[in-house]
Amino acid sequence: MFKSHAGRRRAALIPLAAALLLQPIAPLQAQVNRLPRDTPNLPHLGDGQTMSLSAERRLGDHMARAIFRDPDYLDDPVLGDYLASLWRPLIEAAQRRGELSPEMAERFAWRLMISRDNTVNAFAMPGGNLGVHLGLIAMTANADELASVLAHELTHVTQRHIARNIDKQSQQAPLLLAGMLLGILAASAANNADIGGAAIAGGQALAVQNQLNFSRDMEREADRVGFGVMRDAGFEGQGFVTMFERLQQSARLNDDGGFPYLHSHPLTTERMADMRARLPMHDHAGHRGQPHSHSTSPHNAWMHALMAARARVLAEAGADRQRVRPDEHQATATTGDGPTRAARHYATALAALKQRNLNTAINATEALLQQPGLDASALPVAEALAVEVLLQAPADQRIGGQPLPAWADRLATRGTRTGLLMAAQAARAGGQPAAMARASERLLTWVTERPTDALAWQTLATLYRAQNQALRAVRADAEAQVAMLDYPGAIDRFKSAQNLARGQPQADHFELSILDARTREIMRLQTDIERDAAEQRGGR
Repeated sequence: MFKSHAGRRRAALIPLAAALLLQPIAPLQAQVNRLPRDTPNLPHLGDGQTMSLSAERRLGDHMARAIFRDPDYLDDPVLGDYLASLWRPLIEAAQRRGELSPEMAERFAWRLMISRDNTVNAFAMPGGNLGVHLGLIAMTANADELASVLAHELTHVTQRHIARNIDKQSQQAPLLLAGMLLGILAASAANNADIGGAAIAGGQALAVQNQLNFSRDMEREADRVGFGVMRDAGFEGQGFVTMFERLQQSARLNDDGGFPYLHSHPLTTERMADMRARLPMHDHAGHRGQPHSHSTSPHNAWMHALMAARARVLAEAGADRQRVRPDEHQATATTGDGPTRAARHYATALAALKQRNLNTAINATEALLQQPGLDASALPVAEALAVEVLLQAPADQRIGGQPLPAWADRLATRGTRTGLLMAAQAARAGGQPAAMARASERLLTWVTERPTDALAWQTLATLYRAQNQALRAVRADAEAQVAMLDYPGAIDRFKSAQNLARGQPQADHFELSILDARTREIMRLQTDIERDAAEQRGGR
């Protein structure tokens, strides 16, 4: 579970068994045909019979609200873009195979959520919310290993494992279960999961633990189906096996509680043997998926090395540790292969930037950009790092002979989330009206197509304020609160925008009508939540 800063020194509380936007990803709307499953796949265990898709989505949103409010929730666009590039082909493969139905694709949230936690964990929650700890990203050797975890957790969702577990204890209403989970969050100041669980009165912690620990059959099903999804997405199945081996070996050598993923997903000899046995079968038979740009290759090695380095630095806590980190990275930056050296330059620059050591950050960034053989896939990440550094540097500072606006414009033309957000920050820092107007238009187009992107709405709000567009800024703030499921906060901001608009002599009636419609819509959603909560309280 996501932890507060005050609790970083304690062990992870309870791994929820699976959840990935980095960034929020808009609900999938594509209507796809269900295809026959591969012949080698074993029979499925069936779907949840009691909990509807809508109820599971409501439960997932209930839990996601708490995560959005947690200080350790991290919306990092760079890591988010990378995780999304692995996640999307897995989703598409699950749809092609018929594992992910059109109805589930449309109804579920499909949010990827990142935690700053340095423990090795990933977990799935109801309604398609999936989360990843930075510690997991940092310890994987390649994209295939990371994709194997994402595919496994995706399968827990598509096979309705959470709903089926709740069905086993149908007397516990979904929102009551969510309340228990939030109670465990509140008890997370304890030193370990056992003490935290003991703080929950009436044996509720045990009930939650029983609900969230998937059965052996479900774990095997998630392995089997996840393996097929991963292969059909174009990743190498070997990543499943090597990830198992890496988890087992690392946990054995570092038995310090830093591997909560193994508590909720215990590695049995049977599971590992099954995955090893599947490799030659699938390698012999081939698979439908076309080679994917993120499967194991030199191309992937550069990108993943930089992303693992970023995760390691962002997960590190403590000023003392950060002070020595740049020197440690720089001292070994001349050893290893190209991706390894590039990752060390990247880590040096990012760690130095966190300590406001701009000279070291600039030098390491230039070394990264000059790294021989730097792969094209990693170049946008290096450019984004240049923007990150220059945003904290004096206005006349340059990297590679280029000032901040030049690097920002280069990023913006790539059309990625990282590029748009960083270009917007650069435009705001530069204070040029024309640049801010262009950045605002690009972001407005982005959030129109992806309304659940809270950080993009927040960034757009800051741009509007810098351009003295107060009404648009308040409305963008409100939409950011909607994206984070904070409906009361959104309603408050929408009403503020309404009052502001009505106080303007030349009020835009079209804008007013939009504000009125959005206010009513969000108030209705909040009323539904309050009614559900009241019904659950009355049914206890």
